[in-house]
Amino acid sequence: MKKTALIIGAGPAGLTAAFEFLSQGSDIQPIILEATDRIGGISCTINFKGNRIDIGGHRFFSKNDAVMDWWAARMPLQGAPSRDDALLGKEKPWAKDGPNPENVDRVMLIRERISRIFYLRKFFDYPISLKAQTVLNLGIFRTMVAGFGYIGAQIFKRPKEDSLEDFLINRFGKPLYRMFFEDYTEKVWGVHPRKISSEWGAQRIKGLSLSKAVFAALKKLLPGGKDQDLRQKKTETSLIEQFFYPKLGPGQLWECVADDIRKMGGQILMRYKVSGIEVEGGKIIAVTAECDGVKQRFECDLCLSTMPIKDLVASLSGDAVSADVQRIARDLPYRDFMTVGVLAKKLRIRNETAIKTVGDIVPDTWIYIQERDVKLCRLQIFNNWSPYMVADPENAWIGLEYMCSDQDEIWKMSDADFIEYAVQELIKIDILDREDILDTCRIHIEKAYPAYFGSYGEFDTLRAHLDAISNLYCLGRNGQHRYNNQDHSMLTAIEAVRNIREGITSRKALWEVNTEQEYHETKKTA
Repeated sequence: MKKTALIIGAGPAGLTAAFEFLSQGSDIQPIILEATDRIGGISCTINFKGNRIDIGGHRFFSKNDAVMDWWAARMPLQGAPSRDDALLGKEKPWAKDGPNPENVDRVMLIRERISRIFYLRKFFDYPISLKAQTVLNLGIFRTMVAGFGYIGAQIFKRPKEDSLEDFLINRFGKPLYRMFFEDYTEKVWGVHPRKISSEWGAQRIKGLSLSKAVFAALKKLLPGGKDQDLRQKKTETSLIEQFFYPKLGPGQLWECVADDIRKMGGQILMRYKVSGIEVEGGKIIAVTAECDGVKQRFECDLCLSTMPIKDLVASLSGDAVSADVQRIARDLPYRDFMTVGVLAKKLRIRNETAIKTVGDIVPDTWIYIQERDVKLCRLQIFNNWSPYMVADPENAWIGLEYMCSDQDEIWKMSDADFIEYAVQELIKIDILDREDILDTCRIHIEKAYPAYFGSYGEFDTLRAHLDAISNLYCLGRNGQHRYNNQDHSMLTAIEAVRNIREGITSRKALWEVNTEQEYHETKKTA
């Protein structure tokens, strides 16, 4: 008889785990319980009247060959038909076999990475670099202060990196930190960088520094200076030049994976929200989920969870959970996410780069809004992710991203009121004119970003309790309370399936996915 693996969540980690079980001819039957009506978790694509929204922006890029090959096997990496070629005139096939005539939509595009900072109503490179345009934008005085601050930070480094503030100042200097990181970080996370663990920087910024950004910019000017390997293994992650992207957004790939899972005999139950997890003798024996007011109990041999750890622990019953573990889980912080889609005839900001775009739209995939007088954190331009993301590519289709708490006033505002609030911010910073707006929408995503403050400092106690449940595997971003990208979330699933198949009981390898071991070793000896 086959064993039953209950997988909580149909995001990248949950879908990858189910696919791996089935594709390897395992004797394990996966059943996915998804609380929403969307496939892909935060990597879903939302269709609004033919205009598609990518929640948070998802570059398909990994330095892990297994992940890159996994994506390519599900969705061939090749040039797009008609629209991309006609509008941009530069798509080149990555694969040699050309478009698939049976399913021309199921393809990846090759995209150029362009993202900048909008500060002082001007554009700056991201990551920030000290080049001529930066000097012109900042002015001589600010540039000199930033330069001397950077030099000082390299000579007198902070010996301990106990916070994200320490991490950033050591790499950029205090003036640049205050200009480009301090306020923006607080806008995104709701707390000052000195209250955020430096582990966030180790995961998200990794080895990036001002010197590396400047060196990378200079290197591109030299013959052969650009990384010719499309996998860009020698390139710092934050500096990658190209990435792959599904023609119809990230959710397209995960919807294809979900279809493949169903074809192989796996089950995906939508709108089944987990409400109870029974633990007996250190093992999960059943999971209860509710759909349309009806509760259903699922017995299981294995449980792979991608649900937020706060909710996971709250759902546990049976074996005792200590008050300490309950408190740590209850106090784990998250940032919730809202995006406002705005369809416009045109934008006020013009394309002053050498890059050709349709309608002269700026070429950025996303723009970091550094301005202190608005709450807007980031602006996506979906046309530049893929021209197929917008029904009419002559229009500008943008996403306004706000990070907040579900207790914040802006979260509680009605759709109409908040959309008006967001539009006023766009007008205030001269992004567009009201008369050019054609349509709008608003989307809420709860617990989109696990945060590294509050009770996170006691996370090891919580992890030890979860690891002691013999058939529980915590996967993905929320499942591990780690700000992972989708490739890292996938790797936790791949590792979990391997451990199960090989009888490995330790969870160590799962938790080590996307940890900067060299950084942590250095920190320990500092």
